[in-house]
Amino acid sequence: MNTRRDFIQKVGISALGLYAFQGLGATVLSPLKHAAANGPVLRVALMGLGGYATRVAESMQQSKRAKITGLISGTPEKLKTWGEKYGVPEKSRYNYENFDALKNNPDIDAVYVITPNALHHDQVIRSARAGKHVICEKPMALNAKEGREMVDACKKTGKQLLVGYRMHFEPLTLEVHRMRTDGELGTIKFFQGLSGFRIGDPKQWRVNKALAGGGALMDIGIYALNGCRYMVGEEPAWVTAQETKTDPVKFREGVDETITFQLGFPSGVIASCLSSYNMNHLDRFFLNGEKGFAELQPASSYGPIKGRTHKGPLDIATDRPQQAVQMDEMAAIILDGKKPVIPVDGEEGLRDLVIIDAIYKAVKTGGKVQLA
Repeated sequence: MNTRRDFIQKVGISALGLYAFQGLGATVLSPLKHAAANGPVLRVALMGLGGYATRVAESMQQSKRAKITGLISGTPEKLKTWGEKYGVPEKSRYNYENFDALKNNPDIDAVYVITPNALHHDQVIRSARAGKHVICEKPMALNAKEGREMVDACKKTGKQLLVGYRMHFEPLTLEVHRMRTDGELGTIKFFQGLSGFRIGDPKQWRVNKALAGGGALMDIGIYALNGCRYMVGEEPAWVTAQETKTDPVKFREGVDETITFQLGFPSGVIASCLSSYNMNHLDRFFLNGEKGFAELQPASSYGPIKGRTHKGPLDIATDRPQQAVQMDEMAAIILDGKKPVIPVDGEEGLRDLVIIDAIYKAVKTGGKVQLA
């Protein structure tokens, strides 16, 4: 069995780079003691100890219902350092070859997969077969076929599959969602989603087709795509898309630099979205209705999210990192059966993958692709 490091070397990646994309800022949170739990605590093994896992781990020190009790990495030094920092004993530290042994560890309830996109499919399925619930970073897989296999495998083992849609628990996002649901914006007519930043190191895994499965759309673009679905409140019926590439050296065949895509919804709503690895300051959602509007800018950064509506500024204070809130909410979903306002399950991740497949098809064919 190959390790994650072996896989990366085979596809020519010299380094994974930071897992947190550059456009979201780089504030590092100081580890804090866990707040008092207000219910059963979800015991989590983090898989893939890169830049974004660092943010998740440090944020989890402010979680009330989630705790790090396991680590999975292909780098022994990281396992030792992280184990000592977060109090994870050696018996709960695994590599990519032996983590199936999780099935014998009663101190771990769930695995949080935070690795390059191409690795999600097998790692999620193996984790579920080891008897653990799974949280997987987005996009859930490389394509809808893989996503369906992951959903089916988790259902077969009776384990939950959740996707790391942290914005689904973000207060301003939820307020805009509530306003639309309660009819305060009137009949929705239009949505615009802009998601992008200028990517740096051309050797990082995000611009390697074998590891990322694409380019900007598979990373930053999923925010606009997923956002249009929960903001509009419908599933799209069709999609069109166009790709622009100005740097074919950095963005090789199969790695998109910039894609604009349009979605049509059954009610007649139109969404216009942009995903780019070559433009900064693209982090905006705009929802327009007959009675009013709502805007979030920034809409998907690590915070603070800012917003306004036709009624004025959205002023909702947040006192914890998004990832801390996400993990507490996911603990409630897994342990208490809580139903989130905006879904974060595997079926939600699969719907995004179906649309991503259609966007790439539309780019290739130049036509309108119908969605089932």
